[in-house]
Amino acid sequence: MSTRAQHIQLGQYPAPTHTIAHLSDTHLLGGGRQLYGALQQEATLVRALEQLEESGQLPEAIVVTGDLADLAEPDAYRRLRDIVDPALERLGTRIIWVMGNHDEREPFAEIMLGVEPSAAPQDAVYDVDGLRVVALDSSVPGYHHGELEPAQLDWLREVLATPAPDGTVLALHHPPIPSPVELMAIIELHDQAAFADVIRGTDVRAILGGHVHYSSHSTFAGVPVHAAAATCYSLDVAAPVGTLRGVDGGQSFGLVQFYDDSVVHSEVPIGSPPQVSGFPDSALELLAGMTAHERREAFSSKTSTYNLAEAEASAARDV
Repeated sequence: MSTRAQHIQLGQYPAPTHTIAHLSDTHLLGGGRQLYGALQQEATLVRALEQLEESGQLPEAIVVTGDLADLAEPDAYRRLRDIVDPALERLGTRIIWVMGNHDEREPFAEIMLGVEPSAAPQDAVYDVDGLRVVALDSSVPGYHHGELEPAQLDWLREVLATPAPDGTVLALHHPPIPSPVELMAIIELHDQAAFADVIRGTDVRAILGGHVHYSSHSTFAGVPVHAAAATCYSLDVAAPVGTLRGVDGGQSFGLVQFYDDSVVHSEVPIGSPPQVSGFPDSALELLAGMTAHERREAFSSKTSTYNLAEAEASAARDV
């Protein structure tokens, strides 16, 4: 059980026991080419990692749930490693790569995992300070929909037969949830009932996925599911029904924080929008030195010095 970010308890909850950063769908191309000739997908990924560093969250692992390379080009995988590996060293954390439908198993195994090239499903188990992360390869060679083979489900059943100290997270590219974008149903994870039968009643605490290119939350077999938005581009969920529209906007990554009896998913927009409100860094230290009553009066009361100053600043901006 571990949490690495500095935590000052100002409310009812202690520090999370674990924090994981969740990214998905980087879709890099060889030679640094722009996706669709228009997207700066490498620069967006770099900015996402910079924001993670600036946050001070210090996750115990970064999980990337597939579609690492758009065309599975070896150079695209190498470029991804060149971007991510230095960030891992600076953060002092580890990476968990997951296969996606745009990836191919052989170059993924060789370049991303550093093992012998193999056409077998790239499933793996990781121990993250007592939290078990299981990477499941839901890709289907030659297709974009997802499947978990019977042998994979048998393997997963054996893994889950022994509970992990702090529970289990499943990471796979195709999230087992419905989509409001109708066409995505064609390339969803098939035979979800068999998957549900394996995980229901086990120590699985969360399922992380990608694939849909927008942030989405649901439950599956009683387990919370979070599909992360892509770092490359987003699908417009509000596009006219029956259409599929990718847009250069809404890119984000997630922070997944585990507590004794809950899991919290938070979405972090990628970019540097202008700040329009807030408090200085010194406010946290000052508030932490107060009693709970003093803190509530200083920060919660609408007539406190903090909130009156913020209201005055907002009014001044409106003039």
